[in-house]
Amino acid sequence: MKTDLMDDFANADQAAQLVLSRTPLRPQVGLVLGSGLGAFADSVSSATRIPFSEIPHFPASTAPGHAGQMVIGAVEGTPVVVMQGRVHFYEGYTPQQVIYPVRVMARMGVKALILTNAAGGISSGLKQGGLVVLSDHINLQGVNPMMGRNDDRLGIRFFDMSAAYDPEYRAQALAAGKRLGINISEGVYVAVSGPSYETPAEIRAFRTLGADVVGMSTVPEVIAARHMGIKVLAISCVTNLAAGISKQPLSHAEVMETGERVKGDFMALIRVVLPGIAGGV
Repeated sequence: MKTDLMDDFANADQAAQLVLSRTPLRPQVGLVLGSGLGAFADSVSSATRIPFSEIPHFPASTAPGHAGQMVIGAVEGTPVVVMQGRVHFYEGYTPQQVIYPVRVMARMGVKALILTNAAGGISSGLKQGGLVVLSDHINLQGVNPMMGRNDDRLGIRFFDMSAAYDPEYRAQALAAGKRLGINISEGVYVAVSGPSYETPAEIRAFRTLGADVVGMSTVPEVIAARHMGIKVLAISCVTNLAAGISKQPLSHAEVMETGERVKGDFMALIRVVLPGIAGGV
């Protein structure tokens, strides 16, 4: 896949048309499911499932816990397109390849995007298994996916990120979580490149910067979505406490185990907030 943004419009449009040709649904809400959280896609009704390998120019997900397929169906009567898995910089993909799925969803007509991820908890008040609604982010991945030539058909060259995470969506998610009795809070996400986990010294630095959770995804997709005017809700699942906070060594197995344990809370939360988000697009 070429990395020139001027190619993305045509490529994404071609991919979107293929996906739409396989389903009568026209979803305006998209979801991207992170590590250990892919079970939500299995609950989508009347689903059409398309492996990434069948979608033109689509990058293949290689990370454990990412099924690598697009699911189009309904949740509580709301048409949705769900990315069961994503790709990351640490897999060797370019910034443009990482955000390409968001481009495709935009060309499908998506106006609102719900992003989820597995994250390490930095703030002292966070506990393993808790959910964090993102209020902002710090990009320490070293790249911005909008670098390079801009395509005005996708979005303007310089765009505002002061409310990257939609305030109304955040309020809805927090209120829904409290009604459901879920361990939920709000915080700032710091994005790093990975794939190695962070050192204790890095975590201390991130805490000083104001970060509450740390992960290796999400931020490029948020930047791409906002570039195209798509509203964003992002939710982290604290699958482990960050390095130096717990004496336990960090492992991806722990990430997957925690995701499995909290999937009920996560699925219940998404089901409650989806109608409100769909009604506002």
